[in-house]
Amino acid sequence: MLRIANCSGFYGDRLSAAREMVEGGPIDVLTGDWLAELTMLILAGNRLRGRPGYAPTFLKQLEEVLGTCLERGIRIVSNAGGLDPAGCAGAVTELAARLGLPARVAHVTGDDLTGHDLGGAPNADTGEPLPAPALTANAYLGGRPIAAALSAGADVVVTGRVTDAALVTGPGIWRYGWGPGDLDALAGSVVAGHVIECGCQATGGNYAFFDEVPDLAHCGFPLVELEADGSSVVTKHPGTGGLVSVGTVTAQLLYEIASPRYLGPDVVARFDTIRLEQQGPDRVRVSGVRGEAPPSTLKVAVNYLAGYRNTMTLVLTGLDVEAKARLAQEAIWARVPRESFDEVHVELTPLAGTALLRVTVMDADRRRAGRAFSSAVVETGLASYPGFYGLTPPGDASPYGVYWPTLVPAKAVRARVWLDGHELPTAPDASGDGGRERSGQAPPPPVTRPGAPEEAAPGGPWGADGDGGTVRAALGSIVGARSGDKGGNANLGVWVRTPEQFGWLEDHLTVERLAELLPCTAELNVERFELPNLLALNFVVHGLLGRGVAASPRLDAQAKALGEELRAVLTDIPRRLL
Repeated sequence: MLRIANCSGFYGDRLSAAREMVEGGPIDVLTGDWLAELTMLILAGNRLRGRPGYAPTFLKQLEEVLGTCLERGIRIVSNAGGLDPAGCAGAVTELAARLGLPARVAHVTGDDLTGHDLGGAPNADTGEPLPAPALTANAYLGGRPIAAALSAGADVVVTGRVTDAALVTGPGIWRYGWGPGDLDALAGSVVAGHVIECGCQATGGNYAFFDEVPDLAHCGFPLVELEADGSSVVTKHPGTGGLVSVGTVTAQLLYEIASPRYLGPDVVARFDTIRLEQQGPDRVRVSGVRGEAPPSTLKVAVNYLAGYRNTMTLVLTGLDVEAKARLAQEAIWARVPRESFDEVHVELTPLAGTALLRVTVMDADRRRAGRAFSSAVVETGLASYPGFYGLTPPGDASPYGVYWPTLVPAKAVRARVWLDGHELPTAPDASGDGGRERSGQAPPPPVTRPGAPEEAAPGGPWGADGDGGTVRAALGSIVGARSGDKGGNANLGVWVRTPEQFGWLEDHLTVERLAELLPCTAELNVERFELPNLLALNFVVHGLLGRGVAASPRLDAQAKALGEELRAVLTDIPRRLL
């Protein structure tokens, strides 16, 4: 068994987490995920301002635990290297020297494709060609370079852009010697990595049924006990707050995914084969995961600068909110014509007794989108709707970037591994492409669908008039949800607790019904995927976030609250399921 702990789910997570995981119980590997789609753009901005292109907070955490990790033989693996893994590794080496510690530090490069020929970089979602020069371009590498570094004796491994799950898959390959053909084991490690990559989201954080989670204020970070066949147990250190249950693990499994075929550079993990079992308090076993050979391409995260943006937010209170919103806009556009901007986005968000009117303009000209716009909004303050006040002072425009996913041939990317400043010889499949040509892999078993009631209730299978009938209730009465962003798309995963509830959910929550319950999805292309093993459905809402979080003018730019918005909607639920 290999105990792999997480101490960071994003750039800005709890600084004490590394110490908590090292001191809270036995672990073999300490991992941390610092990189998200937006983070690479943030680091690019830092680099343009002469600041590090990596995450300095990693060094703050490391200073507290490096000595203990070396003493106990705990390996450290992190993607905090961001855009400059060599620079981050150098900073770790300097830190170790300052502390008088004999740490061997490795870093992984080869992901940075900035300046390379990306073949027009067609958008992986829309097919559009890249409209501007790339500010950053980083391929998602897999776990094999990490395994190579650990096998060479590295105490600390720093990477740039690898898949989030690679932070677990790499140590698994190192410990168990999995080859490219060990697809099921690799797939199991990918699932384990996906569960813990977002830190406390696996232990009750952001959980739909949060009232079931004890002491969330002191939520413990997750760890997995990874076994040689790729199965694992998700748990946390004893005495910490939070909850590890089938529900909390299911919620995280549904976070930011698309098809049940979860593509990666090491393997395609079949999320529709996952089996979850509550083994005891705060222990969930994950097993049965099947894998397929990885695709012949690697995903590349491209960012480019797209122009300047500015947002002004006005508050509308009391009666006639929509009429007030129209009046406010008429006053604004009378001073700065709407058509003078490249893009305009208006969002009216109703709240209890009030509403927010957010007006966002985007333009290639900073002056046009800057104070010329925001001052014009302020000028309407005494000649607008009753109760006028704003939440934003007049300000200048700020630059924004666009996240642009594209694909490149995997064979065109070569991962390089460095230990103590010297390059190591790497295997031909160091970027994870060794299993792509494998044939004869047994197909995944057919998905077992949970049983529905044996006898249909009077009036229809879900009791339209007999058997208690239906009740008008919030969908969240029985349905959990978690949502997030994937570039310009949003994912919305929903799940229930019993096979009978899933039978109803599968029939009830169609794409058409979703459009009724969430009107923001009605005009968009929505895909629905079924994961009956998890009693879950996953929806991918294409284009909801426009050109991605950095460019999205939505108040909820990452679709984090989309699931809770759905759970609050009233619908007809069979009484016996409540």
